[in-house]
Amino acid sequence: MTTTPRPRPTARLTVRHTTVGDPLARPLLDELTHEYSTRYQKPVDLGLEYPAEEFAPPGGTFLLLLADGEPVAGGAYRRLDARTAERMGAPPDGVWGRIWTHSAHRRRGLARRVLDVLEQDAAARGYTRVHLTTGPRQPEAKGLYLAAGYRPLFDLSADPESIGPLPFEKHLETPRP
Repeated sequence: MTTTPRPRPTARLTVRHTTVGDPLARPLLDELTHEYSTRYQKPVDLGLEYPAEEFAPPGGTFLLLLADGEPVAGGAYRRLDARTAERMGAPPDGVWGRIWTHSAHRRRGLARRVLDVLEQDAAARGYTRVHLTTGPRQPEAKGLYLAAGYRPLFDLSADPESIGPLPFEKHLETPRP
């Protein structure tokens, strides 16, 4: 596993719209595979269950957040239906995670920044709703989505392990021309 050094607080953050096959994404995805395999105590294959084209324009996007050119976070979405973009965390069944932050860069608001960019991109493409799921052993993701205004489509008082993947939705404001 490659370790990415923690960026300086003054690191310049940029968004890179790219593809699933971008070599800069590989270390992040490898770390995510290891983390989820450990968290869910079973091998997790983050291999794309959907074709890479689904995470490319015009129906989707794949992006990396770079700190001084080094990848620190990323995310993607794909078209679910004519008005809904789908972005999923990685539930324990091994569905590929579509928003993540390198472990050395957490607790700095980077996932929220990626989430905001993905929402803006989806709204600009005419989507009015985002649907996503996250795994029951990812309380950080659950907290992020609740704080970002996502509506849980499950009983918040229930044991997450009894639910499985935790679904959320959010209605987007589409930009005016």
